[in-house]
Amino acid sequence: MSTELVEDETQFYGKAQNYWKNVPPTVDGMLGGYGHISNVDLNGSKKFLQRFLREGSNKTGNACALDCGAGIGRITKRLLLPLFKTVDMVDVTDEFLNKAKSFLGEEGKRVGNYFCCGLQEFSPEPNRYDVIWIQWVIGHLTDEHLVNFLQRCRLGLRPNGIIVIKDNVTQDASIMDDVDSSICREIDLVRKLIKQAGLSILAVERQENFPDEIYHVFSFAMR
Repeated sequence: MSTELVEDETQFYGKAQNYWKNVPPTVDGMLGGYGHISNVDLNGSKKFLQRFLREGSNKTGNACALDCGAGIGRITKRLLLPLFKTVDMVDVTDEFLNKAKSFLGEEGKRVGNYFCCGLQEFSPEPNRYDVIWIQWVIGHLTDEHLVNFLQRCRLGLRPNGIIVIKDNVTQDASIMDDVDSSICREIDLVRKLIKQAGLSILAVERQENFPDEIYHVFSFAMR
């Protein structure tokens, strides 16, 4: 289990919070200096998500989405607001959510709620969301907190709603990043924790055309 890498839970969360407080509220800041991959990332995400939004008896609705670890709203602005009537944002860093209000521009009027909260303490409103999007943030949760959070997310879904995790994975052992206090998990552990939360994986896809030097990034859709 990757939680073995976390010696002190309070320190694990506190260190991450302090790290993000010192990151500039820009797209480049959100992506750790890799702002140039944003378009490729968003295009891949849109393609992955749209398969669930197309016509069909089990079609996912487009009323409301939740952006988890939303930062300044990079994903809200370019992926979720164009596809959903309302988007809620949750992030642990107050400065990012304040910046989002100007970053999102006119379309930001359709953001329903800005929640300033760590995901380990956040509970989505039951039966509110068609899509809960969780990108590049599960590494900031312990295994136990990730499972618990996914269970709360499941209660937050509307009929035919889905949860999407998009994140870095390793092929071997989980790795702790001491700089931002996060864990990059092995792909099999991510699958195991999703199953532990009582969710079924509907689709898995590797993001293509990312730089070779970064971790592999996979999207998992579940409900």
